[in-house]
Amino acid sequence: MRIVVFTLLGFTLLGGLLPAGDSLAQDASTNTNTDAGRKVAGICRTCHGLDGKSRIPIAPHIGGEPIEYIKSQLHAFRDGRRVHEMMTVVASSLTDQQISDVAAWYNHFEITAVLPTGKTEDNAPELCIACHGTTGLSEIPDAPNLAGETNIYIETQLKAFQTGKRHHDIMTPIASELTESEMHAASDWYSAISIKISDPTPSK
Repeated sequence: MRIVVFTLLGFTLLGGLLPAGDSLAQDASTNTNTDAGRKVAGICRTCHGLDGKSRIPIAPHIGGEPIEYIKSQLHAFRDGRRVHEMMTVVASSLTDQQISDVAAWYNHFEITAVLPTGKTEDNAPELCIACHGTTGLSEIPDAPNLAGETNIYIETQLKAFQTGKRHHDIMTPIASELTESEMHAASDWYSAISIKISDPTPSK
């Protein structure tokens, strides 16, 4: 993943689930394969887009997402540690290799984040920046990008951590202390950031 940051001043939605018995070609010589990952991404494209830019408000952007984060969430959905009516079904059909491949596919995209005019990185929510960055681009392998996500998506996840629907060693204690206004402020900050997701590899 390559990340570029600019600061300006002044599942029916599931699309095509693989039919039973279908398999994807694997590259035994590598741990991941973006070509194979692109095929797996066909089941993700209706909600997340083939380039990882979300098509619906309740689905996150995943283009340029840290590879370890994508893998950990897909494993969590598949294993039942994280539950979602759509993602649980999708993840349950994936092998470990397919999870690695699709994570590599989405991770290889380049994401650019641009702050709104008149905002600086000094305005970023202090509790979030160590992991998610001032511009919403992940600072650590196991944290997602938040740049450009919708208010409803960010607030839904914060409330899931706060109520125990989701658990994370870092996010659960942070969310448990947040007020409604603090959740709104963090969601507003990251949702106002503009993003561009592009494929840095030459067209074939």
